[in-house]
Amino acid sequence: MQHPLSLYNTLTRRKDPFEPVNSPFVGVYLCGPTVYSEAHLGNARGPVVFDVLTRYLRHLGYTVRYVRNVTDVGHLESDADEGEDKMAKAARAQRKEPMQIAQHFANLYRQNMLALGCLPPDIEPQASGHITEQITMVEEIMANGFAYEVNGSVYFDVPRYNAERERYGKLSNRSIDDQLAGTRDTLAGQDEKRSPLDFAIWKKAAPEHIMRWPSPWGEGFPGWHLECSAMSRKYLGGLSDIHGGGLDLMFPHHECEIAQCQGSHTRTDESRFWMHNNMITVDGTKMSKSLGNFVLLGEMFKGPTATLTQAYSPMVVRFFLLQAHYRSPVDVSDEALQAARKGYRKLMNGLRLLEKLQLPEGTERAADTEKADAELRKLVADVFVGFNDDLNTARAIASLFNLLRKFNGFFANLTTLSTVSEAALAEATESYRTVVTQVLGLVDEPRANAEQLLELTLSFYQEAKTAKAYDKVDQIRAALKGQGIVIKDLKTGVDWAYEE
Repeated sequence: MQHPLSLYNTLTRRKDPFEPVNSPFVGVYLCGPTVYSEAHLGNARGPVVFDVLTRYLRHLGYTVRYVRNVTDVGHLESDADEGEDKMAKAARAQRKEPMQIAQHFANLYRQNMLALGCLPPDIEPQASGHITEQITMVEEIMANGFAYEVNGSVYFDVPRYNAERERYGKLSNRSIDDQLAGTRDTLAGQDEKRSPLDFAIWKKAAPEHIMRWPSPWGEGFPGWHLECSAMSRKYLGGLSDIHGGGLDLMFPHHECEIAQCQGSHTRTDESRFWMHNNMITVDGTKMSKSLGNFVLLGEMFKGPTATLTQAYSPMVVRFFLLQAHYRSPVDVSDEALQAARKGYRKLMNGLRLLEKLQLPEGTERAADTEKADAELRKLVADVFVGFNDDLNTARAIASLFNLLRKFNGFFANLTTLSTVSEAALAEATESYRTVVTQVLGLVDEPRANAEQLLELTLSFYQEAKTAKAYDKVDQIRAALKGQGIVIKDLKTGVDWAYEE
């Protein structure tokens, strides 16, 4: 199975034709959330991008296994292997068990992702449930001579790895000098390491540390980078097809993952394609919890927030994230989200329009529709050119609007449908519907408030009753009864109840 899909591969720093390791099967891994707090808008970009990626791969006919992990242990406050575990810190602050924290925020994360239209991953492994696999990987790396133990902690030996096998830094394209420059200010407290480049793959648990497991090196917990390598290998094999996450994960997280896999018995780069989505920014600055400029998804859906003056529905947020190429930064603002709302509603109006594109009775179809058919099919093909060019959803959406403009032209004068064949029109409308709902994952959201509509209907009922327009009264009663609602005429006015 071959398709013209090409994807930008961070590892090769170019767009490469997508060829699965074992076609038609495709293994996709997305580094998921660290569930110590509620997700913000920046945390949603990766899942939305990879949701569209998996949807499109399935549209192309591939059998996809999509894995998105949950980090519930091992993610320290500092990438320099120092500080408290984020889960343990949150648990201590709230006086709860770490797994209470993990379960609560994992559930909330899943709810938000579903609201955003993200299909659930095929497998959603938790780091704490795969300690055995992680210990096995540490043992392999040690047996191969690329890790050492000090006082119950195990560190990956980067200089030894560079000398014997690979270049640590090949994914992020960072030289050793650049990496050393970034560690000089954090050498304090790292005297266990042979080199400041080394990173922990197993950490000894301090007496006050809540989350701990027995290991050959004493009680401790796995390094943050290790979990994804172990879980990806378990569920997608030694070499997966696509592994991704935010640009901020490229170094050190993904760089360490590659080193761990090369240093273990696997001896691969873990994945053939490494994909990274860019950041969400606020006034040009990366959105992050540490800077305090984040917008929580739950607050964003309800609105207003400290940053935004109103609420934005999940589908509007999804469209907002997809209207830019995933490798480009996206700046969040009311203006940008309001523009996204207009764009999203245009696509939804397009879906409503499709059923109305019918050639009027008595209008004869043109004898030669070849030229018009070719133009219509070209508009459809342009949509897929965008997807095939490194999942360029911005370009695909622009092409969708061009196709919609053609549909609107037909609707303005239905007799012009006579210029195209039934087959070409059916292909175009089905492609539009499929791309919008199945690939982009955009569905229509109810915008009306049911309670307000019901109150409005009751006011019309009262007016009809006062005017003794009993045919209208009966009509409204029957319509509401069809919806399971009964009208109650009271001395104090009109009320309603569910039909029992």
